[in-house]
Amino acid sequence: MRLPGTTRKIVRFHFPRPFTYSSQMCSKDTDGKNSTLCKDHGPEYSKNASESLQKYSLQTQQRQDRRESGGYMSDEDSGIAQRLSTFSKGGATLVSEEELLQLAQVRPPQSYGGPKYNTEILIQKIKAQIEQQEAIKEFVSLEHIKPLDDCQVAKAPENRDKNRYRDVLPYDRTRVTLGEKKDYINANYIRVPVGETELFYISTQGPLCCTTNDFWQMVWENHSNVIAMITRETEHGIHKCHRYWPEPPNDSVNLTQLQLRLDNYQILDCFVIRIIEVMNKQTLERRIVHHLQLTTWPDHGTPRSSEDLLKFVRYMRKVHQSGPIIAHCSAGIGRSGVLLCVDVVLSYIEKDLPFDIKMIVTHLRHQRGGMIQTKEQYVFCYEIALQVLKNIQSMSTQQPQ
Repeated sequence: MRLPGTTRKIVRFHFPRPFTYSSQMCSKDTDGKNSTLCKDHGPEYSKNASESLQKYSLQTQQRQDRRESGGYMSDEDSGIAQRLSTFSKGGATLVSEEELLQLAQVRPPQSYGGPKYNTEILIQKIKAQIEQQEAIKEFVSLEHIKPLDDCQVAKAPENRDKNRYRDVLPYDRTRVTLGEKKDYINANYIRVPVGETELFYISTQGPLCCTTNDFWQMVWENHSNVIAMITRETEHGIHKCHRYWPEPPNDSVNLTQLQLRLDNYQILDCFVIRIIEVMNKQTLERRIVHHLQLTTWPDHGTPRSSEDLLKFVRYMRKVHQSGPIIAHCSAGIGRSGVLLCVDVVLSYIEKDLPFDIKMIVTHLRHQRGGMIQTKEQYVFCYEIALQVLKNIQSMSTQQPQ
């Protein structure tokens, strides 16, 4: 199978001891008053990687320079680079910065001779909505929308400990079910029409250690080839997501029904790409999953720049091939909601169709409650749209008449 941006050959790596996930119960943790976390947060990872780190000294220094100049590199991000450096990559670069910059340049169809809508008028409208705080008023009005569905399955005694937060639960009507018995996972299907097409997602919470099997069962059963992770494992000392993917020194993870193996990876300025091979242990069928982790977005905040998110979303859309895109942050509603909204808005712009951010977010919230948690996140969706439209306007003025 040929992967976008790689050579045909997939380099395989074999380590003697795969990490095995056992069936574990979840327990309450004091990291947050509404959080449910597992006692076991995964294996300890090797710190003795000095020799391997030499190969990445330049890359690490560049990121250090960015941190000192206001960039993103945190202690945890440095830990990601160190852990991955113990893994002899050996494969081709998955995507270049030049390719990401090109992907971030959203363009409407060229065959029409330019956008159907008046870009200047749309830019002025969005600027006014931001500057006159109309966008904030929209967000406040969205808070008064009542849920259209219940969350009874999520509240069942046998499912309570599978929820990371007691007040973030999936609607019954759109919840993802697992297997023939329709087992529970804190996740919702989300479908958004864009013109004559439909964008298909799963929005879910960051997996707990005791829901890792469930998470990968969901990935497999839905034939999803892209996971978009918009959180770090730990933020401000609080666990936000269990490490559910293979990473050195344990490049292989052994689940109940599936075997995971890290095939390749790439550390970029604003996100990490992991190529994971998933094998069904019963049928021996193998699939490739792109695990994309955005590392520049603080909880309840917004990314350091619109360009970071644009690169991430556009690459996510480029490598998507099958099944719903699976998006998660920690709760699966705040940053995940922004990610989905931005992807939808970009699709509208690319198809040269008018869009309404309030209507898009309303549509998201009807399928998973609380999508986009803060007014800052909501306004950021407007700012992304404004940036993209300004870029389109700039490109059109630079084209020869």
